[in-house]
This record gives sequence, C-alpha cells and structure tokens, in this order.
Amino acid sequence: MIVRRRAVPAVLAAATLLLTAGCSSGGGGLPYGGPSSAAGSSAAGGTAPGAASAPGATESVPPATGSVKVLRTVAEGLKSPWGLAPLPGGDLLVSDRDDGTIVRIDARTGGKTELGTVSGVSPAGEGGLLGLALSPDYASDHMIYAYFTSASDNRIVRMLYDEHKPAGEQLGAPDTVFRGIPKGFIHNGGRIAFGPDKMLYAGTGESGERGLAQDKKSLGGKILRMTPEGAPAPGNPFPGSPVYSYGHRNVQGLAWDSRQRLFASEFGQDTWDELNAIKPGGNYGWPEAEGRSSTPGLQNPLAQWHTDEASPSGIAWVHGVIWMASLKGQRLWRVPLRGTDASAPPQAFLTGEYGRLRTVVAAGGDKVWLVTSNTDGRGKPKAGDDRVLEVRVK
Repeated sequence: MIVRRRAVPAVLAAATLLLTAGCSSGGGGLPYGGPSSAAGSSAAGGTAPGAASAPGATESVPPATGSVKVLRTVAEGLKSPWGLAPLPGGDLLVSDRDDGTIVRIDARTGGKTELGTVSGVSPAGEGGLLGLALSPDYASDHMIYAYFTSASDNRIVRMLYDEHKPAGEQLGAPDTVFRGIPKGFIHNGGRIAFGPDKMLYAGTGESGERGLAQDKKSLGGKILRMTPEGAPAPGNPFPGSPVYSYGHRNVQGLAWDSRQRLFASEFGQDTWDELNAIKPGGNYGWPEAEGRSSTPGLQNPLAQWHTDEASPSGIAWVHGVIWMASLKGQRLWRVPLRGTDASAPPQAFLTGEYGRLRTVVAAGGDKVWLVTSNTDGRGKPKAGDDRVLEVRVK
C-alpha cells in the first residue's frame, strides 16, 4: 500500500521470421519487415532533430540475438500504472491511469509515496492519466509534464513538484501546455517524451475515428512536436502546426537512438502492429494501410507483428536495440537495428511470465525499468500486481 509520508530525496520465444528487402501488401507480409520505404516528406529547411537518417560508416550493429534477466521487483501493488519517469538520483515517478495520481517509488527499497492527484483527469476506457515526462530543465524548475484525458479532450499539462510538502500535497496546480487532442473510449495515445532537441513529443490516437489519422489539421492519429510551452516546434514539416508525422492509429511508444533518430510503436487493428522509424512529415498509412504496404507515399514499418503477439505500448532504445513492451502479447520484444532498419528478426522474452507489459524505460547501462499492466481491466491480476521490474537486457 502507499505510505503517505514526506518524500525522500532523491528460454526465449524467438520469432521464426525471415528477412525481406522489398515491399509487400499489408495483409500478406511476414511479421518481420524489411527496410522501410524511402518515400515521404522531409522537414522544411532540412532534417529536423529526431528524424530518421542514414547510418554512418562507423555505426555499430548489435548482435542478432540477445538476452534478458529480471534482476528484481522494484515495487509491487500498483494500480493501473501507465507512465514512468526516472528522477535524478534514481527514484521513479509512476502515473495511475484510473485514480489520476502520481506515486514516487524509492528505487532502492520499493517504498511508495503519493505526490498527489492531478486535477481534471477524467478516466474511462483507455483514457485517464497516461504518460509522464520531466522538464528538460527539471534540475531548476522541478516541473513534471503529464498527458491525460479530461472531460472534453486529451491534453498535456505541467505541474510543479515540491517534495518538501507533505505527501499527497506535493503537486502544484496543472498548467495546461497543450489541449484539443481528440479523446475516445479507445485510442487515446498518451506517451510523451522530450527529445534530444529538448522539444516535447506526444503520441496520439485517432480516438476510434479513422479519418482523423489522415487529416493533417486534426491532432488525432499523429506524433506531435512542440516547444516545452506547447507551441509548434521550429522546423516542423507543416508550418505553424505541431504535427510531425501522421497516418497513425494509436501511438504509445517513443524512443530515440544515439544519433537522435526517432522510433515509435503503433497498435494495429486486427492484423499488424508496427515499429516505425519516424520521418518528419511522413505518412504511416492508417487507415489506408495496416502494416507493410506497396502504396506509393506511405512509410512502411521496420518490423511488424500479428496483434496477438504484440499490441505494443512503450519502447526504449539501449545500445542499438529497441525493446518493446507488449500488452496482449505479454512479452518483451528485442529488435536489433542497423541504422533505421531491423538488422535481424525480433526476439521475444518473458512471454507470459509477468502478463501484460505497458512501459519500458532505459535505466542506464544495460538495464531497463519495465512496468506491468494487469490491473487495467483487460489483464488477469496475480498477487503483487502491478509491478515495476529492473531488467538487464543485451
């Protein structure tokens, strides 16, 4: 249970898949996709930070196969956990989707302290308090950013975190940074992250209205890029717009590699889930295509999976590998990269061992934080659920 106190300072299931190099139809391709399409727009004035770009000659390629070892359970007894943000010093902030609260976890002892409730959260279905991110200037401004579903929309707010106040009263009033993202009972997106360029990125869903994904004037079914204050970021592909890429169904994973290239995971409908290398202005196909397609102008995923094997949420990049948490698939996928292409078939780990996996965050070195999601209304909770795990990955 959560202690209300003053906060303390700070054998694998490998996919038997084949490599391919060309395009195929979205309904008949292999779960492992070949090189992504070169078609698509680029940012005005050149490649924007976070854009996919060709690898350099000295870029190393990770081993084709890897390993995973769960080192320990950091914390358990969490309810509907969704977002995770590591604090300076090592402790973790975790959002509770359904209660709208943020909890601080002592990464050494597993002790939990509730910061407070985020006002304005209106949870229902897949909506609620979702992604978390720390300000790029957190050391000086102590701001926490959160993506949540309100009564009218999905929005992004920032709040002052004052750990010197009593537990439960440490969150300042939400300051709305960005609003108007379509909400629905499903497909609310929700992942936010600051990129290497210190711009704020958000993965959104099309809220169950497919047409929004192709409408560049809509904020649904997009990856958005904005300043920390919520204005369209300089260098965006569509002038005056926060839209960075479009044609997405429901984006819940964002991660950058060491060369500032952006990758994103995306839920498919009935056939293919996707891992994409994101290009500024790129059209990722939904609803015209699900998975790989031969349609000109659409970006193809670098890897794809049947939906019962994945249903991907969070992703993390560690030493040339994308690690992807899967909900329905109940496994952690390893995707080694060569530049912005997969260099070997994906491998699955932890299949069925911890149930649904929601969030994976790089923890430094060869480790990640992994958050389960069995109390979200779709899982089958076991004693101790939900948990944060410390995992060694290679």
